[in-house]
Amino acid sequence: MFEYAFMQNAFIVALLISIVCPLIGMFLVLRRYSMIGDALSHASLAGVAVGLLFDWNPVLSAFGLTSFFGILIEVLRRRFRRYAELILVIILSLSVGIAITIISAGLVHTNVESFLFGSILTVSTGDVYSVVALSIISLAVIARLYPQLVMLTFDEDGAQIAGVRSKLINYIFAVLVAATISVSIRIVGILVISSLIALPVATALQLRKGFRRTLIYSVVFSFIDILSGLLLSYYIDAAPGGVTALTSVAMLLLVIAYKECVFSLQEKRRRP
Repeated sequence: MFEYAFMQNAFIVALLISIVCPLIGMFLVLRRYSMIGDALSHASLAGVAVGLLFDWNPVLSAFGLTSFFGILIEVLRRRFRRYAELILVIILSLSVGIAITIISAGLVHTNVESFLFGSILTVSTGDVYSVVALSIISLAVIARLYPQLVMLTFDEDGAQIAGVRSKLINYIFAVLVAATISVSIRIVGILVISSLIALPVATALQLRKGFRRTLIYSVVFSFIDILSGLLLSYYIDAAPGGVTALTSVAMLLLVIAYKECVFSLQEKRRRP
């Protein structure tokens, strides 16, 4: 199976996604920003449509436009604090409207289905280079800003008092979310990227470990989910995005069941 070039490309991208997605997802979930990730994942469709329209690399065009929408969300969120949920509706309407207009007008002559559902056949060498570059940059920025991100996650007001430049870091974080979404488009697809960002983290949180251990477990679960989805999609000839989403949910349910069994056994041992 891995003697094929497209599977080698898909495996490299999947490996990088399994690291970057939960790292960003951890901060999104704990900050209650999961819906922002979902909004930006759908907004990336506009970036793909624009890239295909002008014959640009769709991964890079998705990164550029999704970064713009991410920063716009942060700007509007600070201006409309009482109606933050409406901001996501505005961004979704604008971005999806752009995408649908370009695609339905016949301006794009490429099948966008692979971007919606993911495909292991369409991952080119150029896409791999783009994903590797964005992933390295994202990991480097996360490593550099890790203490500040942790502080902002658990106590934003206290972080500001301690001198953390929360506004700037939130803008940078919005760009990191955009980069994470962009690198995931080819394999997972636009429609289920948000599940890949949130579900491995949700699974790791069930173990109730410390922050760093939960982060490590989320990467492990993410790798298992994506690799399983990639292999299963190859053998059953299905879109990897849907299969990966199903394996992520299955893994979450297995961990919940495991925790329930352990809890039941502990309760039985405590009884006289």
